Amino acid sequence: MARTFALANQKGGVAKTTSVLNLSTALSDLGYRVLMVDLDPQGSLTFSCGHDPDRLELTIHDVLLSRMPIQKVILETSGPDIAPANIELAGAEMFLFTKTGREYELQRALEEVERSYDIIMIDCPPSLGILTINGLTAAQEVIIPFQCETLSQRGVAQLLETINDVRRYTNRDLKIRGILPTMFDQRVKLGRQVLDEVAQRWAIEIFEPPVPRSVRFAEAPSQGRPILRSAPGHPGAEAYRKIAAMLV
Repeated sequence: MARTFALANQKGGVAKTTSVLNLSTALSDLGYRVLMVDLDPQGSLTFSCGHDPDRLELTIHDVLLSRMPIQKVILETSGPDIAPANIELAGAEMFLFTKTGREYELQRALEEVERSYDIIMIDCPPSLGILTINGLTAAQEVIIPFQCETLSQRGVAQLLETINDVRRYTNRDLKIRGILPTMFDQRVKLGRQVLDEVAQRWAIEIFEPPVPRSVRFAEAPSQGRPILRSAPGHPGAEAYRKIAAMLV
């Protein structure tokens, strides 16, 4: 049975999608069968894998609306597979609000393929809406990508409240695996100070090493490849390898 991780943070621009892609690639390189699930209507993870979201006929949208088994939408690759998304997923979110048991749609879908994979990585959208609730309900563990700046602490507090609600109502066994520091600039003292404050305030594990800030991460999606492929020797790629090894 697959171990399922959700990467969630309602604050945008914290390298959540980048982290899903590179952790999944690193785990695949370690020999694990990995499935990525794109739950973001923007389809950024899908695009970063080299697919044009607007040209896809079947996506996770069709799965959540119970039109299609998830096996039919998964795109297989030589590395991690992906259940893709595009803007149609925004419509699925509105539909789910009217459906009984809406929080469990993704969990039910993943039950069909959980024996085909060792690890499932869910890329939640930058919000605390029903799609993120679906991701957290389907997951066993949640990883919080965290940009090393003061304002990010407010987002963590809000996310932790949502996680507690999910534990109370839909997934009592959900665990917080840790905080994944991203866009870290070792030349600026504030980043390390913020991480220390977060660790003390919430007693949550902080993954090490922090993923450094680099233009290479911005360049990789245009190539349809993770940084582990576009710049395998980069310190950011090495950071993701080390963190991936800590997850298993």
